[in-house]
This record gives sequence, C-alpha cells and structure tokens, in this order.
Amino acid sequence: MSSARPGRIAGASLLSLLALTTAGCGATPAASSEAPEATGEAITVTDQRGADVTLDAPAEHIASAVIPAPAIIAAVDGSWDRIAGINQSLLDANKLGIISRIFPESVETPVIAGRDFVPNMEQILSLSPDLVVQWGDMGADVIAPIEQAGLPVVGLEYGTQEDLETWLTLFGDAIGKPDRAAEIVEGMHASADEVAEKVAALDAPAPRGLSLSYTEEGMKASTGTDYAQYVFDLTGVENVAEDVAGQSAVVSPEQIIEWDPEFIVLSAFDPATPEEVMADPQLAGVSAIEDKRVYRAPLGVYRWQVPSAESPLFWNWIAALAYPGEYDVDLPALMTEQISHLYDYELTREDIDLVLRTDLNADSADYGAVAE
Repeated sequence: MSSARPGRIAGASLLSLLALTTAGCGATPAASSEAPEATGEAITVTDQRGADVTLDAPAEHIASAVIPAPAIIAAVDGSWDRIAGINQSLLDANKLGIISRIFPESVETPVIAGRDFVPNMEQILSLSPDLVVQWGDMGADVIAPIEQAGLPVVGLEYGTQEDLETWLTLFGDAIGKPDRAAEIVEGMHASADEVAEKVAALDAPAPRGLSLSYTEEGMKASTGTDYAQYVFDLTGVENVAEDVAGQSAVVSPEQIIEWDPEFIVLSAFDPATPEEVMADPQLAGVSAIEDKRVYRAPLGVYRWQVPSAESPLFWNWIAALAYPGEYDVDLPALMTEQISHLYDYELTREDIDLVLRTDLNADSADYGAVAE
C-alpha cells in the first residue's frame, strides 16, 4: 500500500519515548484501571469518514481489510491477540518479516480481503468480529457489505503522519487502551523533535534524495504528496521529485540523471535490489549510482517506508544514510529498545539483520555504520 498525503505533525525516538514514559515528562501513563477495558462501558469512536461507531465494550476480535492496521493495533495492545482477520497482502509480508517471530500466529491469521480490499463476507462473518477495519475513502463497494451485515466498521484514510496518529488514538480508544496510544504518539513527537534538532546541528547542505519504485514495468518516484516527503522534510533532505505531479510519478532514466540524486531509497514493496539498480547502465553517471549509495528500505513488523508504529526508526535510518559519518545514531540499539517497548520482544542480531536487509544492502556505501 503506498502512502497518499503529506504529513506535518512531528514523530519518535524511543530513547526520548522511554524518557517520557519513565520520568513522566509530558507523556500519558499506561492504561489505568479506569479505562473502558476494565469497566466494560460502551465506547464510541469517530472514524475518518466522520462516522460515529459504538461498541458495547472494548473490541476483542478485530478483522482488518486495511493492510497496515493490524501491526499498529498490535503495538497499542502489545499483542496479536485481538487480530482475527487480515488482508492477503499483509499475510504475505508477515511471512517475510520479523513479525512471524514476534507473533507466530500472524502468519496463520485468516484472510478476509485481497489486494482489491473487497471484503470476503463469508469469512468475516465466520470470525464473528466485534469490529471491522476498512478503507473509508475507496467507495461504498468495500464498506457497505460490512455495514449491511450489521457489523461495527471504522473507515480509515492513510498516508500522512496525522493519519498515523489518528489511527493510534482511534485504536487505543477502540480496544480500551487510550493512555497507551497517547504515550506512543507523545513519543513520536519527542523523537521527531530530536531527529530534526540533530540534523539542524549538523549545519550541512541538504542531500539530494530519491525514493524509488524500480520494477520490470518501469520506475516511479515518490513525490511531494507521498509520506517520503514528510520523512525527507524531517531529515533535511531535498526530495528531487517533490514538484512532480501526483503521489507517485513514472520517471525515466533521463529524468533521474537530470535530478542526479546523491542517494536512492528503493521500495520495500518491490523485489529490486541495490545491486540490480547500481548495475543498470541506463543510470550510469548518477551520483547515487557512482557512489554506491542505493539502499533497500527495511521491513520490520511492517514496511518502514510507510506510516507505522516503527516510523521513528525509519526517520533515523534515512538521516544516518543521508549524512554518513555525521548523523550519530546507534540504530540497532534504538531498534532493540523500540521493538521491546512496542511488542515486548527482544531482537536478536539475526532479527536486526533481517529487518535492515543487510544481505541486500551489504555492498552499498556506509551501510555498516547504520547496521552495526
């Protein structure tokens, strides 16, 4: 799933997040005994369509046609226990990433929709969910059958930092853990401030960056309306494709040569590797190619390049690659802390290498400084 609209709200370093949560400096405490989960009171949430959705009690069985939602729900809940159904695309991603190690059940969760997001109502009804998560901006065809079946459904939009924080808040309310959700959001704000301050302190020229989908069908660049723009803005990077119309734009080798990006981030949704792109004769002469600064975006609990509970890690990954040897971060340590906090799982060295795709990025310049 690609992102859609630019975000303006700040986002997260776990070191700052943990400082907030342990010292009580501006963050909300963990869910209290008075949360709806404990009292059993009815809960009403307002989704991104503006519709009010009322639940008799905190949702215990959630079916989601929306691909990234379950991993974010699991971060708020600290478990996969409430996830009853998922999208086929998410199941495929789960089999590739560390989520299969954190929550083994995530690769056995029933599929309730495919890549077209059309709900499989027979499967959904068989799961008896008390909440269904669906796109709210893709038309009635994908959401009306769920409502007609009498099931509570929240309609979502996606693509910006604001959307991510809205999801966290909405899911926290829906499962009776609003304080936990608020804590994660506060941590994101603290981390974004930290990343921006560290970049500003470098007083360095803005590196030219390109977020690129590279497939047999062609190449597409992330433009100023993609989540990549938020990340590049936060990390002081010039998005060479910012002014191209559309969320993602088909680009030619000649255009990339003209832009001359200094580093390229490849989509985690595509099979292309840095080695393959760096060997493309059509891109010869591009600075990023000549300097071997081409990198495959990580796949953690979910793909880092789109808004997720792990987004603060992506911001730090981008900053470290944009300013090699200058931006100081121990990314493996930060990953270990954040995954432990969000998912109660201790990463191994093997896990870290899997997330960062050190196998694919090993020959790219300066990657050891990020991954080690």
